[in-house]
Amino acid sequence: MTRRSLVGLGMALPLLGQVSWAAPRSPGTPAATGPVRINFNESPWGPSSAARQAMREGIEQCGRYPYDAQYRLIDEFAAQNALQADQVQVFCGSKLALQHAVMAFTGANSLVVPEPSYEAPIEAALSRGTKVHRVALDRQHAHDIQAMLAADQAPGLIYLCNPNNPTGTLTPRLHIERLLANKAKDSVVLVDEAYIHFSDAQSCIDLVKEHPELLVLQTFSKLYGMAGARLGLAIGQASLLQRLEVYDGGNVAAAPTLLGALASLHDRQLVPERKAENARVRDATIAWLNQRGWRCTASQTNCFMIDLRGPGQPVVERLAKEGVLIGRVWPSWPNWVRVSVGNEREMLRFREAFAKVTVS
Repeated sequence: MTRRSLVGLGMALPLLGQVSWAAPRSPGTPAATGPVRINFNESPWGPSSAARQAMREGIEQCGRYPYDAQYRLIDEFAAQNALQADQVQVFCGSKLALQHAVMAFTGANSLVVPEPSYEAPIEAALSRGTKVHRVALDRQHAHDIQAMLAADQAPGLIYLCNPNNPTGTLTPRLHIERLLANKAKDSVVLVDEAYIHFSDAQSCIDLVKEHPELLVLQTFSKLYGMAGARLGLAIGQASLLQRLEVYDGGNVAAAPTLLGALASLHDRQLVPERKAENARVRDATIAWLNQRGWRCTASQTNCFMIDLRGPGQPVVERLAKEGVLIGRVWPSWPNWVRVSVGNEREMLRFREAFAKVTVS
């Protein structure tokens, strides 16, 4: 199989009244209207201006299959990461690649996952009757590598989301290297780096050269602001990627999506600028919460969790009534809620609503 057969893919509320211990609005800051949607870890920026222009141009190319654009995207990403082109596959979002990895690498063998974390691999495994081992995060809210190794002597797939969703916390790369060095010979390790661009972490992409059973996923859905355009990448040795092709081989992503992704990769200022802005708004929000006695996870992404010291779901529902939609509650952490990082106006409305619904 050549690389040219690679896989492709309501309500409107007025601004809430100022609560005495909520941060004041800066003069001239316009009020956000409508519900604040900080519940799905989406980007408040959307595609970059260059990506939007490229996507508009891509509409005119939708009469033909955009294989050439897909090959160019693969070549560009491979060159930027010192990879061979056959070590990169394109998918309709990284979630699809993740689901296919569960199908390809578990079979009669189990899936080992952190808890709490992104639940798509668990859902895919359970739908096939695959045994799932859930391993709690450690005290620093990082992946407990030793416990994950002990969960099953020979699992089919070990999943890590790094930085983790929903906590936003980071597992040091040295710990992941230890996992790779000590796992069973035929077990595949999948490192989901959907949020890597927001963090200071070193990617695991370069490790695929020496680890034939390592699969790394990245996406354009988060920092690049293209969640609605659906584009993800799977990175691994060619023989490993060929096992994914069985489930979705020969497909190609949409022309606007591919061209928008290419434009994003060419913009070398996009990641550092958005990373800095996200960190500024996130850290200011967490500091505001900490000053009022609320404990949050040490996030390096565009989401974080708050310990409400009691059931989280009622707070989620009260915030929704105030026009602020935040993430759900994970069953293993019933007292914590996830909050995605929006823009400054959205996070101001979150503060105002949070102050209102949690006041004694």
